[in-house]
Amino acid sequence: MSAWNAMYGIVARDLARSTRQTSRLLGGIARPFMWLLLVGTGYNTIARLDSGISYQSFVFPGIVVMAALFGGTLTAIATVYDREFGMLRLMLSSPAGVPAVLAGRALAATLIGVVQGGIVLAFAPLVLEVTAAGWLAALAAVVVVSAMSAVLGLLVAARLRSVENFAGIINVVLFPLLFLSGALYPTDGMPPLLRAIARANPVTYAVDLLRHALGQPAETTAPVAAGAVLGVTLLAFLLTALLFDPEQRFFPARPPSGGAGGSQEPG
Repeated sequence: MSAWNAMYGIVARDLARSTRQTSRLLGGIARPFMWLLLVGTGYNTIARLDSGISYQSFVFPGIVVMAALFGGTLTAIATVYDREFGMLRLMLSSPAGVPAVLAGRALAATLIGVVQGGIVLAFAPLVLEVTAAGWLAALAAVVVVSAMSAVLGLLVAARLRSVENFAGIINVVLFPLLFLSGALYPTDGMPPLLRAIARANPVTYAVDLLRHALGQPAETTAPVAAGAVLGVTLLAFLLTALLFDPEQRFFPARPPSGGAGGSQEPG
């Protein structure tokens, strides 16, 4: 029961913290709309897609993934804050255990990703036709994609000890994942090397999953896309649990060197 209590407390705490940071939430929602309205409107007049749909319709599933991806991953900054101020050590050493703490953190980040992605998804009728079944399928896809994004964010934050490092690294990770995913343009016209990277990119399968849900052609089948997203989520969670191991059994901390408190060489 302590594990469930710990998860509930972490989710409530992270959600309360996120709702107080309204500027970050509004920024996460405004970013995809800026691409859809400003860039999408311009590309709509010059882009000609083989599928015959407009660029705005093509890019919309990628925009939803963008909102969920940034919402889920950037929430992991709370983990870096807690490590920097010593709170994370107390959480990880609690009787609930590492998996419960990480599950609570991942669930809170998933909910934030679902909110941001769901708000963008609500505007789907402005750019494409969506059936009731398509709405439900797309919402389910947003949940799965948000969960993957949340765990990837935790994986990035696992060994970082300052907010500045997290902010710098997460942007270097997020933008290549987004641009090499087929979210903003098809990957079949890329050079072979970039196309191979896109095939190994988990966000590619997240975008394809949304495309299938919204009735658009995709580069992979729906079972392959769903399996890849779920598989990456599970694998990333297991790796994150290893990296967060409080006893440092897998990644032992290096002893300090130099100075009065450093280790001394035998002389």
